[in-house]
Amino acid sequence: MPDNKKSAASDDEDPMDEIHRRLQRNEAANLTADPALPTAWERVKLARHTDRPYMLDYVERVFTAFTEVHGDRRFGDDPAIVAGLADFNGEPCVVVGHQKGRTTRQRQVRNFGMAKPEGYRKALRVMKLAEKFHRPVFTFIDTSGAYPGIAAEERGQAEAIAYNLREMARLRVPIIVTVTGEGGSGGALAIGVGDRVLMLENSIYSVITPEGCASILWRDASYAEQAARALKLTAPDLLQLGLIDQIVPEPSGGAHVDPDEMAVTLSAYLADALNSVRSLGDGERVQRRYSKFRAMGEIGQHST
Repeated sequence: MPDNKKSAASDDEDPMDEIHRRLQRNEAANLTADPALPTAWERVKLARHTDRPYMLDYVERVFTAFTEVHGDRRFGDDPAIVAGLADFNGEPCVVVGHQKGRTTRQRQVRNFGMAKPEGYRKALRVMKLAEKFHRPVFTFIDTSGAYPGIAAEERGQAEAIAYNLREMARLRVPIIVTVTGEGGSGGALAIGVGDRVLMLENSIYSVITPEGCASILWRDASYAEQAARALKLTAPDLLQLGLIDQIVPEPSGGAHVDPDEMAVTLSAYLADALNSVRSLGDGERVQRRYSKFRAMGEIGQHST
């Protein structure tokens, strides 16, 4: 059963999955009942909501004629990364993104969206196909980070991420990046170098999870809420810091409340983002992309 399809009668459905979803649904309703904007920690919870649309949900609703490509032609296939050919508004393109999985079994197969080296090499393989056939690239980020297991490190996890950063920086086709849920560290950046970087309103993007940050700074993961505030990981924070280009609004209550409405909104933003860069020459587009990421983190000059 595809990850983006849910059924109460699914053989691999764990009874705890439905209980967890029900609790999250009630919690999310409480988060958005207050007219005040959600706090950083509340946005973390919304970004991780188990009913939140995943990459394949958007592929189903926003793209047509999707054909998945498997394997990196070096080691194997990584289900945590989905990549393939598709059409967007009638135009051929490629799509790449993290997929977490809905049920317990699917999450195990997808490794909770934490990709291994072969996942990032598969992603780059498909992006190179896009460059060869002059197709724009759409990437969708939703991961807590790259998989940190020993086997992944032995197969070159850091090298695979670094290689993707370099190659995406000079890819000669438009690249539109969207953070749909969690954007975690190098695992997100490995498919996150683009001409336009969008973030859904309740998504997050950070060098580390709040729990990981709290464990380092306070030696206690229970300080995650304080860490979330300090990390400046929300879309408004990152837009203000110049690390993303645009925030995509979500339906009232969050993207999980109405995935169809969310997909319609996202499709319009993707079309605008693509139109804003497609008229540029390849060389100019690559130079702008390179300069954009090189400038991140620079501290402006202040008069004394």
